Amino acid sequence: MAWFRAGSGVVKLAIRRTLSQSSSYVMRTKVARAQNQQFHTTVFKSKPQSAPIPRPVPLSRLTDSFLDGTSSVYLEELQRAWEKDPNSVDESWDNFFRNFVGRATTSPGISGQTIQESMRLLLLVRAYQVYGHMKAKLDPLDLEHRPIPDDLDPALYGFTEADLDREFFIGVWRMSGFLSENRPVQSLRSILTRLEQAYCGSIGYEYMHIADREKCNWLRDKIETPTSRQYNRQRREVILDRLIWSTQFENFLATKWTAAKRFGLEGCETLIPGMKEMFDRSADLGVESIVIGMSHRGRLNVLGNVVRKPLRQIFSEFSGGTKPVNEVGLYTGTGDVKYHLGTSYDRPTRGGKRIHLSLVANPSHLEAVDPVVVGKTRAKQYYSNDVDRTKNMGILIHGDGSFAGQGVVYETLHLSALPNYTTGGTIHIVVNNQVAFTTDPRSGRSSQYCTDVAKALSAPIFHVNGDDVEAVVYVCELAAEWRQTFHTDVVVDIVCYRRFGHNEIDEPSFTQPKMYKVIRNHPSALEIYQNKLLESGQVSKEDVDKINSKVLSILNEEFLASKDYVPRRRDWLSAYWMGFKSPEQLSRIRNTGVKPEILKNVGKAITTIPETFKPHRAVKRIFDDRAKMIETGEGIDWAVGEALAFATLLVEGNHVRLSGQDVERGTFSHRHAVLHDQETGDKYCPLDHVMMNQNEEMFTVSNSSLSEFGVLGFELGYSMENPNSLVLWEAQFGDFANGAQVIFDQFLSSGESKWLRQTGLVVLLPHGYDGQGPEHSSARLERFLQMSDDNPYVIPEMDPTLRKQIQECNWQVVNVTTPANYFHVLRRQIHREFRKPLIVMSPKNLLRHKDCKSNLSEFDDVQGHPGFDKQGTRFKRLIKDQNDHSDLEEGIRRLILCSGKVYYELDEERKKTNGKDIAICRVEQLCPFPYDLVQRELKRYPSMSFKLTIIFSCLKYFNPYLSNTRNANV
Repeated sequence: MAWFRAGSGVVKLAIRRTLSQSSSYVMRTKVARAQNQQFHTTVFKSKPQSAPIPRPVPLSRLTDSFLDGTSSVYLEELQRAWEKDPNSVDESWDNFFRNFVGRATTSPGISGQTIQESMRLLLLVRAYQVYGHMKAKLDPLDLEHRPIPDDLDPALYGFTEADLDREFFIGVWRMSGFLSENRPVQSLRSILTRLEQAYCGSIGYEYMHIADREKCNWLRDKIETPTSRQYNRQRREVILDRLIWSTQFENFLATKWTAAKRFGLEGCETLIPGMKEMFDRSADLGVESIVIGMSHRGRLNVLGNVVRKPLRQIFSEFSGGTKPVNEVGLYTGTGDVKYHLGTSYDRPTRGGKRIHLSLVANPSHLEAVDPVVVGKTRAKQYYSNDVDRTKNMGILIHGDGSFAGQGVVYETLHLSALPNYTTGGTIHIVVNNQVAFTTDPRSGRSSQYCTDVAKALSAPIFHVNGDDVEAVVYVCELAAEWRQTFHTDVVVDIVCYRRFGHNEIDEPSFTQPKMYKVIRNHPSALEIYQNKLLESGQVSKEDVDKINSKVLSILNEEFLASKDYVPRRRDWLSAYWMGFKSPEQLSRIRNTGVKPEILKNVGKAITTIPETFKPHRAVKRIFDDRAKMIETGEGIDWAVGEALAFATLLVEGNHVRLSGQDVERGTFSHRHAVLHDQETGDKYCPLDHVMMNQNEEMFTVSNSSLSEFGVLGFELGYSMENPNSLVLWEAQFGDFANGAQVIFDQFLSSGESKWLRQTGLVVLLPHGYDGQGPEHSSARLERFLQMSDDNPYVIPEMDPTLRKQIQECNWQVVNVTTPANYFHVLRRQIHREFRKPLIVMSPKNLLRHKDCKSNLSEFDDVQGHPGFDKQGTRFKRLIKDQNDHSDLEEGIRRLILCSGKVYYELDEERKKTNGKDIAICRVEQLCPFPYDLVQRELKRYPSMSFKLTIIFSCLKYFNPYLSNTRNANV
């Protein structure tokens, strides 16, 4: 609504100048408490006011649109022009004058109303729509003293007390239901009363920053129509019941576990009825599944009352829990604190439907779960064929300090409209405690509201007093309607308080003494609502007591049952994951080779460009070379090996998704997954055409926003939804991964152990010192090895029939040196009975290295071909020396174990020096370490005086083995 801000500024300046010359009013500084709903903040004088002094306006401006008019003088010029010739003005102005003149002739009561007064009244109404939230009663503690803008003063627009009972015709404007359709002629007093009720009550609306007029008009109709917030007795009893559950749950926990940290919801108990009503309304509007992300504040209440995690299980966790029964495939892990855990449930709604709710597990890092939830929601939409994005929705619950302070919030918001990341809108709920741990808002943010970051997206923001449960319910329902109507983000800011400290054993008065002096004497939202209903006579004291007794009885029953509660079901398995194995279950190793005819067919598809498509001539040359590789079966390079892995997985029915900065072309211009027509700009993706009638989203490759934290979190969430998908994130350069360190530390490396959730996410980190400076060289391989839980002092069971080494580790770290091995490690991610994150130190100069090539026979499953050994064709954790050494070799003086591209440099030097007494083995998988294969190679060279040289930074893995190796010079 920039037109209003600009236009109203000019008009108000002219009005203020004219009225000040006539000395018709006296302004005073207005600082009012939030409960002040009166508009009489200006001292009126009875002296009549003069009209603004006309000024000439260039005729060239007389054809402007009605909504762009900016001064009363301009209006007069337009009116004179219209009276002479209606066709000389814009159509919108023609309609305005026709309606106004027509109404004035038939309604004598408004015959004295001038067009200038009409415009002033319009500006006053607009001012309430823009600034009304500044006057709303948002703070339940009444600590906030905010200046009321001059824009809300009727005197600014030339109105006096004498005008209050004058009737004005307002039907010529597109405003709201109660201002135009029902009563087009109203008194100024009535208009102001309605505006105060709509914009200055317990809800403050911010939506005039939205440029789309249709959206603004939709919201005006909702906001300015009072009937939408009038609940009948039945609805109020439901709201009361839900508020009692929310309050009693916290009271019960506080009584039973007085010294336990639970990060309770006291002070914002209205969140629970608000969320429940939001879910009910969403289900009515077609939503079938909701993914929720939130931090610890109020999480247990949401788990128990909204997502319906069994109360006995929650109570059991407070008491320390019980050791699980011995069940096949039972997943125990290391566990996490109870207010980090997630769950899922099919919840019945008030309207008789069912909606699937899943609360995603999260770490202590506030807001880190945001992109994970959005990514999981997007994946749900893909697998349920929700192309309109109306059946699956994400909801994020934030804190006020973290929403304003954490950068990942903006990174996540910024994904909301990107084609390959949008979810059709996320609902954001801010539990606004008005304090972050011990930090006051004035020290925690520079903006007026903690939610101002959302204005960058043109998202509507609804601020609501957390003590008014009906107002909270209303805006939660409104947010659901907005999301389902316009498919964009929306923010609900529940302004509340935190009755206790950051946790229940914290002392908040150390840092907020005035606030907590007020809080100690402040009634709860339940007390306020109970008294309201009792005073209205809609419920009786007996009704309230009955609900309280029922809730308390159920809580006590669940508490007693919790003492015998034993976790039994394999909760970590969702529908898509049935049949997948936990680390306690042995999983067999599968081959990853592909039939030669399939390789040829998909190879032809990924190297063929339509004849009518005009790619860049250099790209055309690259694809001609690729076609020759497939035809001859020789010289397969890195990009083709990767494309073959993707294509063969697609043919097998798997979804493949690759994202990151510049992944479509590739940072090093090697991938060219998306081609651009040099004449039309059209795009063509060969991997979208591997099969007939292929789903366009089955293979997705997408350049991302310039974000690591947000995008990697998104892809992690995406990968967690369904195991039958290969999801990859590629950093532009490997060291850029440190921008997403929280995701690596708190989710990827430890999520399975803490929360029993597997993921097969692949992370590609370009790595290598190739002359591009220190910032673009190392992917920090050592960090990923340090974060691995592969015990460097214990050699695990390595018998192929008993080995669970890779299942029991937290992730895999590889430094691959051949296109064929890269092909197999990608396919291995899918062809196994469990999922594990894969960190790939991807190459740079090997992408075009003359020796870094593979033959097509190394990709297939034909016995006798180079890639086929006694186990079959699969990823090689260690590649033995390529000089055809026998199983027992006496003439080797030195064995070199290396990893990555240094192999090619060593091999070249060996050739130069004719070093036939040197063997070079490549350790392709660094974590978990291939002890069995290293042992095999050491046995191959039994000389008691050989030198063992290790050229890579994972020496710790050798410590236990080398301590038992005689005469080894390391």
